[in-house]
Amino acid sequence: MTAGSDDVTIEFPCSYPIKVMGRREAAFRAHVLAVMERHAPGFDRAAVTERDSRKGTYQSLTVTITATGETQLRAIFLDLKTSPLVHMVL
Repeated sequence: MTAGSDDVTIEFPCSYPIKVMGRREAAFRAHVLAVMERHAPGFDRAAVTERDSRKGTYQSLTVTITATGETQLRAIFLDLKTSPLVHMVL
């Protein structure tokens, strides 16, 4: 995967953290986990980290998967963004 003009290359397969931010609702967490299971079956659900915003309105989830390639990562990012509860994917 190439980022900008720095030519950063990721060698696959690799451990890859994906951070998703959105509304702090059960549906948000369910959507994120369902997308990850669809595109990276067998990821470690116990290793998912959560962090709530100061007021508790928003939440970030960090899920680490074994990434197999750019196509998989693009598909995950697009699928995550199908929910209006998701505000940002990093």
